[in-house]
Amino acid sequence: MKKVLIIDINNSTSSIIAEALINKYLNSLKAYSVGIYPTQEINSYTIKVLKRENAWREDYHPKGFDEILDIEFDLVIIISDIEDNIKEKFPKKVEVISVIFDEPNKDNFERFMEVTKEIKEKLLPIVRKKLS
Repeated sequence: MKKVLIIDINNSTSSIIAEALINKYLNSLKAYSVGIYPTQEINSYTIKVLKRENAWREDYHPKGFDEILDIEFDLVIIISDIEDNIKEKFPKKVEVISVIFDEPNKDNFERFMEVTKEIKEKLLPIVRKKLS
């Protein structure tokens, strides 16, 4: 099974949504997500939008790089405008790409719905093409 890593800043909104949607809709792949500065909790609207998609799992939680060090990835996707040089953290054989999404405002559920739609329409086809 091929593995994809989604990276953003806090790992509480868009990256968790992307992880869950890849795991739900792209059956031949396993997605993970991490944050450069992971938060303590997932945003409640992230959970709500994923429950609407029937994509929520109780084991989703904010993670940092320390939780994925032993996993070999086939594709790494940066979805936030991150200053940190992520590419240096992975072997040269792993493709690292950027597909940037605006983080949803923590108090605007409609924006969470829009980001979910954007991830489904923009990110999932890219992942499918890169790893199929």
